Amino acid sequence: MDLFDDLPEPTQTCGPVSAAPPKSTKEQDHREEEGNRLKRKHKDEEGHNDKDIEDEEEERGEVKKVCKEGLPVLKGFVAARRGEREEMQDAHVLLPDMSIDLSSLLGQVSRVSYFAVFDGHGGARASRFAAENLHHNLAKKFPSGEKENLDKLIKKCLLDTFRQTDEDFLKKASSQKPVWKDGSTATCVLVVDDMVYVANLGDSRAVLCRVEASADGQKRSVTLALSKEHNPTIYEERMRIQRAGGTVRDGRVLGVLEVSRSIGDGQYKRCGVISTPDLRRIQLTPNDRFIILACDGLFKVFSADEAVKFVLNVLQEGTVEQKEGLTEDELRFESACQQLASEAVRRGCADNVTVILLSIGF
Repeated sequence: MDLFDDLPEPTQTCGPVSAAPPKSTKEQDHREEEGNRLKRKHKDEEGHNDKDIEDEEEERGEVKKVCKEGLPVLKGFVAARRGEREEMQDAHVLLPDMSIDLSSLLGQVSRVSYFAVFDGHGGARASRFAAENLHHNLAKKFPSGEKENLDKLIKKCLLDTFRQTDEDFLKKASSQKPVWKDGSTATCVLVVDDMVYVANLGDSRAVLCRVEASADGQKRSVTLALSKEHNPTIYEERMRIQRAGGTVRDGRVLGVLEVSRSIGDGQYKRCGVISTPDLRRIQLTPNDRFIILACDGLFKVFSADEAVKFVLNVLQEGTVEQKEGLTEDELRFESACQQLASEAVRRGCADNVTVILLSIGF
């Protein structure tokens, strides 16, 4: 039995192209600034000179600085719209280089990236908690040292991470007065070198745009689903809920909850709602253009194919307004991400809409 629900094998292997360093986020910049401050303080107190500090940095960061050839360059762009909701209950995380959060990397791993969307219901506390804590739990449980069976270890790491995050939130929620009843979907994209691992709960989704050559030699875009939707109308999900003593009415758990797997939702856990994610993996190739990672607010008014074609159309538009610090390609992806989210609202989606667009370059 496969460890993951594998997606199609790549039709083309990547050549030896050097990968550029991924763009840092504000959170990473803050960590770097804080780290530099501590180093300066250490230098002042201990009398170390710049050469000593550089030598120590090189010794500690040797594995992280050596980057494998042919790795994809991932850049994340995000757009969020409140829609007609009174409160923004979505949350998101972009960590193009999660290596700084890991105590050490596996010998065969050069880079780890993490991107996630969380769609809250019943409040924003579960989605915010997951956004703040899930990647920290992942970093603590991520395999280190020289290991074999990397796929098996990453699968266990992801399952344990989701379970831990759910347990931690439920513990915090139950200690409140009144008890928090928030819940959240979760769709997380973990990229280890050129392998993408997707773990998801609920109805937020991830899709990949891959360009392939057809029989007549023409190139065409293919949309690959990277996640699996969980709602109580799906046979396996409904059977689990009913075996646990719950019921499904009007397509909802107990006639209320729209999803059958989530973080939080403590009052529904006894009814068969679980926090075990579905896991999928796929190897990135030079044929891959981008990944769309979004909550169901987008997919209520867009099919996956429509969303991919919409982004492709924006990327192929003529001129773009120049902005300092961004390349033309980055400007096009930024524009595509913002336009996609705005179009979802224009089409009448009243829900919150959060879109992460990941560009893939080799």
